[in-house]
Amino acid sequence: MGNSAGEMSATPAALSTPCSMVMGITHPQTCLVLGPRLRALRRAGFCVTLVCGPGELLDATAADAGVERVAIPMQRGMAPWADFVSLLRLVMLLWRLRPDLVEFSTPKAGLLGTLAAAICGVRRRVYMVRGLKLETASGWKRRVLLAAERVACACAHVVLCNSESLGTRAAALGVAPSRKIWVLGEGSSNGVDLERFLPGESDMRERLGMEPDAPVIGFVGRLTRDKGVPELIEAFEAVLGALPDARLLLVGWFDEAEDALDRMLRVRIERHARIHYTGFQGDTAPYYRAMDVLVLPTWREGFPNVVLEAQATGIPVVTTLSTGSRDSVLPEVTGLLIPPGYPQAIAASVLELLRDPKRRRKMGAAARAWVGEHYVERRVLDLTVEFYRGLPSRQDRIPAQAKVAIDSVYTA
Repeated sequence: MGNSAGEMSATPAALSTPCSMVMGITHPQTCLVLGPRLRALRRAGFCVTLVCGPGELLDATAADAGVERVAIPMQRGMAPWADFVSLLRLVMLLWRLRPDLVEFSTPKAGLLGTLAAAICGVRRRVYMVRGLKLETASGWKRRVLLAAERVACACAHVVLCNSESLGTRAAALGVAPSRKIWVLGEGSSNGVDLERFLPGESDMRERLGMEPDAPVIGFVGRLTRDKGVPELIEAFEAVLGALPDARLLLVGWFDEAEDALDRMLRVRIERHARIHYTGFQGDTAPYYRAMDVLVLPTWREGFPNVVLEAQATGIPVVTTLSTGSRDSVLPEVTGLLIPPGYPQAIAASVLELLRDPKRRRKMGAAARAWVGEHYVERRVLDLTVEFYRGLPSRQDRIPAQAKVAIDSVYTA
């Protein structure tokens, strides 16, 4: 692996900037991370149409970015008949729009979108892998997810991964051949806005009813099993045993995905005297400033935006050695890496940092500097635009290996 945007743009087959592009995702919640990418592509001259399931986030994101939008329902789980209907709608849309290129991401949209694009003969097809859901699956579900990923990659000309470890993992699992896998720069889909995520004072502690000097452990994102929330709650109880005035700030929402938290744990979170659950927040920047350390005990990632945002705010991070998250910190410099699934390791790492304010400040300063050097939003988005401007044109119809694999998605 190791393909870069610069290498691709230098290829003899590279064409001028395409005039039309379809970007597709499965669920509107992914729109939360698409805004900067959409705006950058539009400013660069791409005429972008955003496709995903219907919802207010789709409408708001498209309007804010100044792009067209088309709502096509897509089920996140297995739904053969619904998937067939969604595929037909995607084929009809792509046949009507005749885009110069497509970028589909998230598992279901990746499968159906790249397949539809191959059927319609779209000349440039990109499957963007933002994480591998199969990593936390087992048995027949894992086999089905692996087959679906392989079909999506077979139908795409390029498999764009947003971290080095994700690309390596995809190649190791046989999801795609290494020659197809690309990582732009040091990874990340959007980078981070250093002006928005500035270190500094915040009145968020006061607004949430926290003591000004209370140790605050933060989490930002979907509250699900795959994000390691059950382990985080268990670890927090251990932290309270050593630091009774500690607080846990959960900035996120209970996602109704397949890895949703069980009802008892939700109730425990909502009723806990020392846990502050905020629900979904459109602007997370003020919440980071209320934290002493961010914890993301995830089991799988592509490249976690929240880790970059916390580090840009000068907050050290504790995250895991899982795919994607391991790329998001400099170990022992900007944060700590631990194995996934160990509440004891979470508690020990958090206590280590909470008890050493000087080390936290040093890590926070190093974190912001590191993010500023490698993950500034403008730099990451410029790499994206350069990549798409130099993407070679291909005329391939649906590949033979994809035709063979399609049946296995629903028969595995």
